[in-house]
Formats: sequence, C-alpha cells, structure tokens
Amino acid sequence: MAAKIILSLVLVSISFCNETLVQTSLKKNYKSDELVTEYLSNLNEFQKSESNKIAFSKVLQIGDKIGNAMKVSAISFGGNDSLHRINPPNGRIAIVADGNSPDPDDLGGTAVSISLLRATGLEDRLVHYSHSCDLVRDDRISEAAERERHALMQSACDVTARRWGGFQGISFFDAKWQQNETVKDLAEAIDASTSEDPLWIIEAGEPDIIGFALDGSKKSRHKYVKVVTHHPANDDAGDFYTWLQILDFGVQEVRIPDQNVNLKVDLEEWDWAKNHPDPRIQWIWIQGKIAENDDVVKFQKGKWDCSDAGMVLYWITGATNGGLKSGTVDDVKHLLLNYVDDN
Repeated sequence: MAAKIILSLVLVSISFCNETLVQTSLKKNYKSDELVTEYLSNLNEFQKSESNKIAFSKVLQIGDKIGNAMKVSAISFGGNDSLHRINPPNGRIAIVADGNSPDPDDLGGTAVSISLLRATGLEDRLVHYSHSCDLVRDDRISEAAERERHALMQSACDVTARRWGGFQGISFFDAKWQQNETVKDLAEAIDASTSEDPLWIIEAGEPDIIGFALDGSKKSRHKYVKVVTHHPANDDAGDFYTWLQILDFGVQEVRIPDQNVNLKVDLEEWDWAKNHPDPRIQWIWIQGKIAENDDVVKFQKGKWDCSDAGMVLYWITGATNGGLKSGTVDDVKHLLLNYVDDN
C-alpha cells in the first residue's frame, strides 16, 4: 500500500508540472484508453480539491495498475532526473544569438534551441529571437563570408520554426541588419516584465543588443530581467557594452558552466540525427554540419556544436530551480525524439 501511495503521489506531482506529458506517456505505454481517461479524470478532480478522498482513492487504484508503464515511460524519457526534465520557471524567454561572428556554432545552437522549445510545448513562451548580434565585423571573417552567415542564420531560424511549427506569432530578427527593430522588440519584452512574469534573456552572443534594449526600456522593469550566460567569450565581446555595464542596469546575472564541455562533441555523436527518417531531425543535423564544414575557422572541424542551446535546456528544465547546468546530447536527443515519435 505504501508503495502504491508513493507511486501515485509521484504521478500527481508530475501531472501538476506537465499534464500533457503524463497523458502522452500513459496512452503510449498503456493500451486501455478507458482506464487512462478514468485516471486523468479523477486526477483532475483531486487537483481541484485535495480533500476529495473518493478521487484520490481512484487515483491510487488505477495508479497501481498503470504504475509500471509510467515508470518505463519516465526512464525512457531521458535519464536519472527525467521526472523533472520539463519544469520551466515562471516568465518568458528571449534569445539573442550571433552567428555572424567567426564562430559558426550558432547555426546548430539556433536549430536545437527552437526545436527544443517546440518539443517541450514552450514555444509560446518565446517572445524574442534575434541573430547576427555581432554589430562590428571581426577581421577574422570577410565581408562576403559574413553576408553568407546572415543568410544561413536566417534560414536556421525560419526553416526550423516552420518545420517544427508553433512560432507563427514571432519574428526572427537579424540584429545587425534590423538593429532598430530588434532593439525595439526586445525592449518591449523587457517593459512587459513583472515579478510574476519575468523575462529570461539567453545571451548566446555579444551583449550589445541586450544593452541597447535595456537602455531603451523602463528602469523599473530591469529587476524582473534575468540574463543567462555560460561563457565569458560572449560577455566580454561587446563593442558598445561591457558585461559589467549590462549588470549595472540592475538585471540578475544567471551564470552556468561552459556548455561546450558536453555540447561541443565529435560529429559522430550526432549520427542518430543524421540517420533519422524524420526530416525535422535531419534538418537540425544539417545546421550543425554546415558549421562543421565552415571555412572561416578551423576549430569546428570534426565537431557538432550546439553549446548555446545548453542555456535553453537549462531554462526548460527548471533554470535556477534545479535546471540542468551540464546538459548533454543525450538530453537533447530524448526531448526531441520523444516529441517526434508522437507528432
């Protein structure tokens, strides 16, 4: 009886976090639609009133029958802490990436970030996405090569969003070529921030666009803005703002470990995507392969790099409330394939 209660309470706690995930997992792993429907109905009644002993009793009875199936689903979903895998914090997310700088890693990072948000049902929480945020060209990349990167990054955004679906309400801005529109859009997202609905900005490139947007937004809202970073190479690369100047606006710094450690890997570790029959997965692999095949830098040769997407993975899985600080390719794989298998 004790084991039955513990299992059912685990199911209840998962359901509070993500009822859609529970429903999908139960129907996938347990064949009786009637039993699943009855379970979810009683679970909803229990959620409405935790004193509803009849509903809770039903949850216990049915939970005992489907418990093994649910445990299998949890394990297959992706690792030791899979029960907490989709647990985003309150608020919205904004992503500012480069990609027009010498390092082409944002091609893979962008494709993975967008698809992860869709795969976890969080696409409607994305309120800003901009790329090519390196506002002053580096001498290590030619004018012609930089123009190519702008086009490649726009394609990585637009095609990934269209193929995965769910992003019809958002524009993907070229931060350098559409600087005024980009800054205005991000500033509006900042101005909409409150204590209950903060803005999490993913710093996946130079900090200048973030600085301009903060400068053009309401100071009273800055305390509700959190900037997630993982590498000083981005923090210290600004041409107009230093990292300390960004923090002087009164935003909260959220720093996690260098995501290159686990997410810049040998090309072969992404063969699962290269060989997958679903074109959405293949498209993601192509973006990382384009970066690996880049002729501007040499340090991506033989690598598949989506390191900046690790910050999105961190946010999806809880951010400052237990989010994955050292996510892996396997974590990305499980989340994407779990969605693709059912959609």
